[in-house]
Amino acid sequence: MSDREANRFSARAARYARVGANVGGVAARMAGARLLGRGLDRSRNAAELAAALGGLKGPIMKVAQLLATIPDALPTEYVTELQKLQSQAPPMGWAFVKRRMTAELGADWQKKFAKFEHHPAAAASLGQVHRAQALDGTALACKLQYPDMQSAVEADLQQLEWLFAIRRRMDPAIDTTEIAVEIGARMREELDYRREAKHAALYRSMLGGVETIRVPRAWPELSTGRLLTLDWLEGRRLLEYTKADLASRNRLATAMFTAWWFPFSRFGVIHGDPHLGNYTVFAENDAPGGINLLDYGCIRIFPPRFVGGVVDLYHGLLHGDEALVVRAYETWGFQRLSRELIDILNIWARFIYGPLLDDRVRTIADGIKPGEYGRRQAFQVHRALREKGPVMVPREFVFMDRAAIGLGSVFLHLRAELNFHRLFNEAIEKFSLARVAQRQAEALAQAGLAAPA
Repeated sequence: MSDREANRFSARAARYARVGANVGGVAARMAGARLLGRGLDRSRNAAELAAALGGLKGPIMKVAQLLATIPDALPTEYVTELQKLQSQAPPMGWAFVKRRMTAELGADWQKKFAKFEHHPAAAASLGQVHRAQALDGTALACKLQYPDMQSAVEADLQQLEWLFAIRRRMDPAIDTTEIAVEIGARMREELDYRREAKHAALYRSMLGGVETIRVPRAWPELSTGRLLTLDWLEGRRLLEYTKADLASRNRLATAMFTAWWFPFSRFGVIHGDPHLGNYTVFAENDAPGGINLLDYGCIRIFPPRFVGGVVDLYHGLLHGDEALVVRAYETWGFQRLSRELIDILNIWARFIYGPLLDDRVRTIADGIKPGEYGRRQAFQVHRALREKGPVMVPREFVFMDRAAIGLGSVFLHLRAELNFHRLFNEAIEKFSLARVAQRQAEALAQAGLAAPA
C-alpha cells in the first residue's frame, strides 16, 4: 500500500469511527429502549442524532439534508432537526488552495488565469468556489474539491445505513433499501467534476434559446475530475425577490418551472437539487430578467419509460382513469400493488399533481408555509402505510419526488400566482416516448454522456 493510499485508508477509518460512534450510539440507545419496552422520547433522540451529525461538517451533512427533503424517509422529529444543520465545511486556506490547484493543473497553474481570488466566494460540503478570470478576460467560477472527498463520501454512505436502521427499527412501514442505493449513486456522481461539466453542456443544449434561463459554459482546459471551471454568472439571491412585484415573481417562477419541467418532459433529465442556493437572478433594465443555473452535480437522467409514467399518472388522475394510474405506478417500479396501496399512493400523487390538474391561476399551495409543504400529506401516507405496508420506494422515484418538493418550496417562497396546469401542458405538448428517446439520445451524445440503463 502506498503512503497516499495508507493516508486515505486512515482518513476513511477515522471517519468511520467518528460517524459510527456518534450515530451508532443514538441507534443503540433507541434499540435498547425498545427492547426493554420503555417509552421513546423521539424529539430528544432526534436532537441527539442531529448533534452527532452536526460535528462532522462534510458529505454526511449533504446526505442528512437530502433525507430531510424526502417525505417520510425519516420520522418528522428527525426531519425538523436535520433541517437545522448547515452543510458547510471550513474553507481551505490560500496555501492549501495553491497546493490543490498545483495537483490539478500543474505547477504553472497561475499562468493559466489572468486573476484568481485567494478567498473563496462560496464553500459547501464537497468543495469551494473561487472567482477567477480567464486570460481573455472572461469571468470564471472555479469549484475546487476538498481533499480526500472520495474516502469521506464512501465512509459516510456506509454509515448512512445507521439512519435507515433507526427508521426500520422504529417503524418499518417504508422500505428504504432503494433510497439508500439511489443516494449512493448520485453522491458518487457528484464527486466527478468531469461529469458535472458534461451535465452543464447537456443543460446548455436542452435550454438553449430560452431567454429567461442562463447556463454557464464549462472550460475543459481549466477543469479536471476534482476541479470544475465554469463561466461566472452575475446575479442576486433568489430570496431577495420574495417581496418584488407580482409580475417579477411570476417571471422568476415561470423560469424555474421551465428549467425543471422542460428538460424532464422532453429529455428525461431533472435537476435533483432545486435548492435556493443553486440559482441566482440576473437583471435586465433594472428588473429581474430570469435565473442563472449554477450547480450541476445532482442531475438524474431517466429512461424514457419513467417519464411516460409521470405523464400517464397525470392523465390518469385528470380523467379518473384508474388503469392508467396503476400502469404509471408499475412503470415507476412499485410492486405488489393492491387497491389499498394504490389509494395510499394516490394521496401523495394528488398533492404533487394538484396544481397541475387545476386549470386556473393559483399559488402552488394556498395557505401553506414553505417549511410545511407536503407535511400533512406525508403524515396521512405514513399512517396508512403503517396499517397496509410495508412498501418499497423505487430508486428512480427518490430524486423525482425530492425535486418536486424542492421546486414547490421555491414557488411558495416567491408567492407565485400561475396557471400551473397550462405550463405543464405546454411542457408535455405532443409527448411521446419515441420523441423523448430521440431527443435524449441526441442531447446525451452531444454532451458526451451515456444513456441510462
